[in-house]
Amino acid sequence: MNPSRRALLGAAIGGAVAATTGPSATAHAASWRLRWSPSASSGGLAAFETVEDDRADSHPAGQPHILTEGDNFRFNMHTVDRDTSTDRQRQEVTGLRTSGSSYLKWLPGETWRITYRMYIPGSLKATTTFTHIMQMKQPGNGTSPIVVQSLRRVNGVQTIELKLAVADILVGRTDLVPLQNKWIDVDFRITVGDGTAGSVRWILKDGSTTVIDKSKSGADTYLADRVRPKWGIYRSLGDTSGSLQDTHLLLTGMRGYQLV
Repeated sequence: MNPSRRALLGAAIGGAVAATTGPSATAHAASWRLRWSPSASSGGLAAFETVEDDRADSHPAGQPHILTEGDNFRFNMHTVDRDTSTDRQRQEVTGLRTSGSSYLKWLPGETWRITYRMYIPGSLKATTTFTHIMQMKQPGNGTSPIVVQSLRRVNGVQTIELKLAVADILVGRTDLVPLQNKWIDVDFRITVGDGTAGSVRWILKDGSTTVIDKSKSGADTYLADRVRPKWGIYRSLGDTSGSLQDTHLLLTGMRGYQLV
């Protein structure tokens, strides 16, 4: 090949490399894609994969315990309610249904985000044992929770906390009482990963004030199959503080995003 042709070929190759590695070829930054945006007023409980309303049929007079109220999802709990395990109470929904029989699956390597507004009345108190109001779990009966958002009494103080349940790691905790009887904003994010490949971030806001913003990386956020979120009231009857009473929980404006 003569020198002039070699020079032209080299210039062409160099231009092609520049075209594929220059600014115009830079990968787009990851962003949140809205995947789930249910309406309580129009779609009702079809927003969820399953509805666990009084599974043991312990309190027919109180049914439905899980219902819609305007634009809100409402979870009622009475002191007489019992789950199939009679030492606890459970009124929960699971999963993110998109339409018909379709629902979103959270799989290893994926990052998901859930935002919503939550109203915790003064009657829904923190307890000395467990009172979970959000869980991340592997689907199936008897599976252990992966992440729990809970109302827990710590040295007599009512708190709301987020824990990585698999390793019993506290991600964050703050006082509950200032957040009751008003709407607060929840922003929860999870990267699904086994061993140390997972992470979570938990943000609570009271109006324009960020009450808590805590993260944990290098975490185990996967057991098997997939991760499925749950909301509602799931509490032990073993409380020793006298905090169990008829109560409810309200959620609204629920949104689910995937990082893509």
